Amino acid sequence: MQELRLSSWLPTTNKEVKLRGWEELDVILFSGDAYVDHPSFGPAVIGRLLESYGLKVAIVPQPSVHDNLQDFIKLGKPRLFFGVTSGVMDSMVSNYTASKRQRDTDAYTPNGDKGFRPDYATTVYSKILKEKFPDTPVLVGGIEASLRRVTHYDYWSDQLKPSILVESGADMLVYGMGEQPLKEVVQLLQKGVPFESLTTIKQTSILRPKNEDLPLNKNWKDKVLSSHEACLKDKKTFAANFKTIEQESNKTYGARILQDAGTHTVIINPPYPTMVEAEIDASFDLPYTRLPHPKYNKRGPIPAFEMIKFSINTHRGCFGGCSFCTISAHQGKFIASRSKKSILEEVDKVANMPDFKGNLSDIGGPSANMYQMKGKVQEICDKCVAPSCINPVICSNLDTSHAPMTDLYQAVDKHPKVKKSFIGSGIRYDMLVPEFNKNAPAKELEDYTEEVITNHVSGRLKVAPEHTSDPVLKLMRKPSFKNFHQFKKLFDKINLRKKLNLQLIPYFISSHPASELEDMANLAAETKDMGFKLEQVQGFTPTPMTVATVIYYSGYHPYTLEKMKTPKTKKEKDEQHRFFFWYKKENQDWIRKTLSKAGRNDLIERLLPTKRFSKDPKNFRVKNTYDDAVTIPKGKRKGKTKNAQKGAFVSVLGKPKNQNKSRKRKPKRRA
Repeated sequence: MQELRLSSWLPTTNKEVKLRGWEELDVILFSGDAYVDHPSFGPAVIGRLLESYGLKVAIVPQPSVHDNLQDFIKLGKPRLFFGVTSGVMDSMVSNYTASKRQRDTDAYTPNGDKGFRPDYATTVYSKILKEKFPDTPVLVGGIEASLRRVTHYDYWSDQLKPSILVESGADMLVYGMGEQPLKEVVQLLQKGVPFESLTTIKQTSILRPKNEDLPLNKNWKDKVLSSHEACLKDKKTFAANFKTIEQESNKTYGARILQDAGTHTVIINPPYPTMVEAEIDASFDLPYTRLPHPKYNKRGPIPAFEMIKFSINTHRGCFGGCSFCTISAHQGKFIASRSKKSILEEVDKVANMPDFKGNLSDIGGPSANMYQMKGKVQEICDKCVAPSCINPVICSNLDTSHAPMTDLYQAVDKHPKVKKSFIGSGIRYDMLVPEFNKNAPAKELEDYTEEVITNHVSGRLKVAPEHTSDPVLKLMRKPSFKNFHQFKKLFDKINLRKKLNLQLIPYFISSHPASELEDMANLAAETKDMGFKLEQVQGFTPTPMTVATVIYYSGYHPYTLEKMKTPKTKKEKDEQHRFFFWYKKENQDWIRKTLSKAGRNDLIERLLPTKRFSKDPKNFRVKNTYDDAVTIPKGKRKGKTKNAQKGAFVSVLGKPKNQNKSRKRKPKRRA
């Protein structure tokens, strides 16, 4: 890999602009993330894309909003527009936990330092720029703008907010992946079309006064949502809007969406069709340095970069449509896959990085095993309005072959400098269960599973069943938990045959809409019966643009408008979460009382069985409330003995009195 100079990165200061010999900039980008010139970081992708069109582009990462706002004016006024993004994540998700506690670290800042990204960063940056440069267009994008393009529930302020265009004052919003709309924006601006005339570009959103005529496009149909003010008055009205938003956003040829907010109309133009292979290859093949800007060398590593430094993204999009997930709302439900050639060329670049030690941390995407999957007959997909291609069953038109992925993994591993390639992305385990995935040969699914388990896992395979309750899973748009049992059988079979010692690690969510306390108790009992002590768990976090968030706020399912319950208070959430950790002593008395009150003594016995002692005078058989049985030899009965298998301590009784008499006294039972 050739030595990099400062000018290899997009400029971030006036000094770096002058190093390139530029007198004026065409576009200046502002980002809530530190600048990492890598295809996994959206601001870098957009910067490199605009650069490829011949534009002079600079980036201002994490501008300070606490001083004289010098960062916003230091590079002056761009010729075309300002671009603004909160970064790779919504700024509120970056800054706060599900319990609304401020996070201790920020993964997208050097050294993980917090405080470099304001709350609602896109809105804050845009307002400052419009104040400083009122005549210069501001274009917002990224996931924060994308998910807040219509009236949405903001969990952190606990209120409905209008489109981010209304609050930020920005001139245009690009939603989803930005390469296609930005190409058209730049082409028209370069031809001399005024920015304010860019009203009919797909995958963009603009504001127009209500008294003005709508921009004309005879090829589009319009869908009118209830106004922002109507949503404020009635939660059911807000919920009803979402069905239209989700369906039109996931169509191949969606309608234009209109929503009044105050004195203006929010106009959301239809999305572009999914990127074809050549388009997505072109984006990933741009000349990234794949490194953080040198300005951070003395500030410490950027955690998010360290995690993906040696990873390869194979595709975008997800057709799972999970009710709590924002991926399809931003990347779309149709899969855009890179060519094998493009992927292998990137593998070669990574393998030749100076500090590459031979291990690729990930070859995947939003869901690792969706690469190259698409509809068999495109015309059927073009008419589809379903938000998921695999729920409640896998669509018969979906090609779910895993052979291209197996072939790709094996090709990657043939690189002479690659010792091992890992699959760090989430794997849809349900698509590996023949009883559920009937579109692919069972042998092919087992071959893929064996390839992953044997060659691409480091001790643990993580999958996400999310819950065990079928009613909750139905709402989540996830398959029945019986499929997880089937997958575990396949996992165990391969594990045993290959003489591996791998762990299966399931992810679960508490406090999701429709989840009752008893559902969590059943989850705890069923996973315990399967031999799991859960660790990869989280509480449901309502984020904009998901079915689950709409239900959380409104109490109605947006597709049926039926009333639904959701745990909302801190007490309810904490109690649901406690069942994940039934094995912790501090939770056990509470679990007994709670389940006893609910009349579920059967669950108490499954989770916290009574300790039993053997009558054998030479040995005691002690059953801990949550550990495997241990045998304590005579002579070591008193005090405490460590359970070698689990690492927990269990109390041991001394020798029972009068045990040699004809009437033996039974050892005491311990609750």
